[in-house]
Amino acid sequence: MTGRHAPETLIARYADGSLPDADAWSLEKHLESCASCAGRVSGAVRATAAGAVLADVRDAVLAAATPAPAEAPPLRTPRLLWAAAPAVRGAWLPAVLLVALGAVLLAHVAGFSGARPLLLAIAPVVPVAGVALSYGRHADPLHELAASTPSAGLRLVLTRTAVVLAVSLPLLTLAGLVLPSPGAPGAAAWLLPGLTLTLAALALGGWLGLRTATAVTGGGWLCAVLAPALAPPDGAVARHLSDQLSAYVGGAATQGGWAAAAALCAVLLAARRTAYDRLERF
Repeated sequence: MTGRHAPETLIARYADGSLPDADAWSLEKHLESCASCAGRVSGAVRATAAGAVLADVRDAVLAAATPAPAEAPPLRTPRLLWAAAPAVRGAWLPAVLLVALGAVLLAHVAGFSGARPLLLAIAPVVPVAGVALSYGRHADPLHELAASTPSAGLRLVLTRTAVVLAVSLPLLTLAGLVLPSPGAPGAAAWLLPGLTLTLAALALGGWLGLRTATAVTGGGWLCAVLAPALAPPDGAVARHLSDQLSAYVGGAATQGGWAAAAALCAVLLAARRTAYDRLERF
């Protein structure tokens, strides 16, 4: 090289590959800091037979790196059905139907006057059990695959919870509507307690694991409601059960308390949402 730039003869020999290695290395070091010479070398290389090949390679690399044109988003329905499927299969759905039909048969066939209070006592734990049975390795043969997707964790749990609630709420409420029970709370009185217990199970699931949390919340509710009513001193099970349910779910003040508890559980669940990324470790 002469002066501050490489001579044309040196660049030409570099382009056709006849420049000795030591001189080629020196030229390449110079090109790192000299844009002018780099441009001249690039032009010289493009003018050789290898230039056309390098241009084709460059175009192929750019084509591979360029994002494809935006396409219409794929349908989300198959993905949603795949995520929600474990919530509507297995033993849980028949169990919901058994609870609803069993209460109707108790009232209209066996003549049991406490059928509606009994249904209202059991109904809040049905969605809780459904959530526990719809998530995890025991419920989904594709759980390992599902857990590795971006929609795993709390998002997947909430999807299945929504399906469980969408199935159980109308079935059990309709069953309650056809049950005669004077003095018992209304057929929809269990909805807020059921929602609260479900959210409580989900919130506790971040600490205890989902199955343990559902056992604690559902078992606690059944013990609190059924145990005092099933062994009354005078044997009037139906009346005592109705009184228990009126105390736990009847009245605007009680329902307002359940609504506040549901909101609190939702806040706790949001605060602990990252715990569901590792839920199956419990």
